[in-house]
Formats: sequence, C-alpha cells, structure tokens
Amino acid sequence: MFYEVLAAFFLEAGFLGIMLFGLKRVGPRLHFFATCAVAIGSLISAFWILSANSWMQTPAGYSIGVDGRFIAENWWAIIFNPSFPYRLVHMTLAAIIGSASLVAGVSAWQLLRVPQNPRARLAYSMALWVVALLTPVQLLVGDLHGEHSLKVQPQKVAAIEGSWTRPAKGEGEPLRLFAIPDMAERRNHWEVAIPRVASLYLRHDLTGTIKALDEFPPEDIPPVPPVFFAFRVMVGLGLLMLGQGLISLVLRWRHRLYSARWMFRGSALMAPAGFLAMLSGWVVTEVGRQPFTVYGLMRTADSLSSVSRQQVVGATWTILSFYLVIFGVGFWVLLRLLREPPLEDEPGPQPSLADETGDPEGEHR
Repeated sequence: MFYEVLAAFFLEAGFLGIMLFGLKRVGPRLHFFATCAVAIGSLISAFWILSANSWMQTPAGYSIGVDGRFIAENWWAIIFNPSFPYRLVHMTLAAIIGSASLVAGVSAWQLLRVPQNPRARLAYSMALWVVALLTPVQLLVGDLHGEHSLKVQPQKVAAIEGSWTRPAKGEGEPLRLFAIPDMAERRNHWEVAIPRVASLYLRHDLTGTIKALDEFPPEDIPPVPPVFFAFRVMVGLGLLMLGQGLISLVLRWRHRLYSARWMFRGSALMAPAGFLAMLSGWVVTEVGRQPFTVYGLMRTADSLSSVSRQQVVGATWTILSFYLVIFGVGFWVLLRLLREPPLEDEPGPQPSLADETGDPEGEHR
C-alpha cells in the first residue's frame, strides 16, 4: 500500500487537475499527456491494491513469527500470489468495460436528443466496439478465475452456487437460477434450477460436482445469501452487456447503428451496468472470503481493532456523510456537463470543466 501511495496516488493527483481544468490552458498535447498519466496512475494503483487484496485471499511468501505476526519471506511470492493475475486482469477489463458502458449510455442519451451529432456518434460507436470486443474476453477470464477459486476457496464457490448438499453421483451440478438460501436450515427455498448446467462451467462436463457446503465446518462457511445473489447480479449484468455488444454488431452490419432509437434507450439504461457489476463482484470477493481476514489463517473476529462499537459507528457515519456530499456535488457537476451535447464547431473535444463551472475571475462562460 505504501508503493501504491508513493508511485500511483501522487501521479494521479498531480495530473488530475490538469486533466479536469486545463484543456483550454495547457493545449491539447499536454492535456492528453495528463490524461494518460492519470490513467496510468490508476492502473498502477489497481496493481498494488489488487496485489494486497489477493494476498489476503491466497497468502504466499510468508512465515509466522513466535508472536503470531506474519513475516515477509519472499516479496515476489507475496506480490505475485496465486490469485493475483486472475484478479488483476478481471478487474482491469471490468473497469474498461464499465467505462465504455457509461460512455455508450451518455452518448446514446445525447443521440436521442440530437441524432445527427457527429461527436456523440463517434463516442457511441467507439464505446460499443469496446463492449463488443472485450465482454467475451471478460467471460473467458471470469471462467478461469472461477476455476482457480474452486481450487483455493471451494466454500466460496459452494456459496456462489448455493450448493448445500452434493448431488448423487452422475447427476451433475444444477444451475440455480433463483433460490433463497437459508443459513439456519442449511437449504434453499423456492429453488429454480436447470439440471447439470453448472457442471459445464464448473467441471466442463455434465456429471462433475463440487464440494457442498455441508462438507465444510459450519464456522468456516461464508454468509451465503449475499454471495449467492451478488454473483447472479454480476453475471446477469455481464450477459446484458454481452448482448448489447452483439446487438451493436448486428446493427452495424445492417447500417442501423445510428437509427435504432430503441438501442439508444437501451444503452442509456445500461450506462451504470458495468459499475454495478463491479460492485457486485467485490461483494462476492469480500463476503465470500469470510469468516477470514487472511484466508485460512486469520479470522475476522480475531483481527478486530480495540475500539468501541460507538466509535466505529460514529466514524462510519461521518465518512459516509462526507462522501455523500462530495459525490453529490460531483454528480451535479457531471449532469451539468452532460446537458450540453458535443458540438462540431467547438474548439476542443468538449467544454472544459472550468468553462462549465466558471473561470477564476468568477465570470461564467
């Protein structure tokens, strides 16, 4: 985390102001450089943050001292721990696809208002190309990530599948489309399942099964309902984005990409899909790791800070209130920017944030 702050956070923070406010002040080349610096800084941040998080999921390269503390023995093994490559690629693709779905949604909303706007058309087309090309790759990476998780965190996968008991030999693992997992009774209510289908993506055959939740100690099982539902939200949104990309390819082939208003409406509704899918994925990752802070080695109950419940609740509400104000203001500014469509005769790609919110002398342009 020290390297993340030292090598990435300051890089992002140093160039973010130029990216947001400097388009009309530093020229297009330096502005593009600043934008690339922010993007590279974000990727470096993702590298170190995901490395730290992945180590808590699949710890490696350590020893435990006589006082119970973890001691670093092999930094290469710590940084490039077993689950890190899967998480890094999966999260990077998710961020790119999520950004593309947002750009496609904003551009579609602009095209609903001004269908002939050339710059909105360009942004719409580029974003849908990203969605169409990268979503299938993301599904493949997700499948590989799931196979690895089945090896190193089998109870997480069992919670994802809502599998309380192993099916009889030869029956295969069913795909549970919907169910209400019951932790107390250790079974599912209102289960709707398709026989054998889960075996295809879990074991790549029609008869394979996985370890069920009743094969683990009860104290080692994660909270099943949030993991079960969050995974289905993530996959469902991913499939919707895959469909969005495939439909865009068909519309391009038929030369109807800019005339199908129903597609504009659908893309506008899909604008937050990528980010909602990412949030759901993190719920699966973090809740599915429970009851461990460091998987298999340190329980969450044993890693609590020595502070009172009142302090935790008070600090949490203070932070949430602060971020609610910050994000609320940012969202209001973003909506102000999106109200004005990109125009062909503009001197820059878009009005700069400074132009929209007021110049240093206080004169609104």
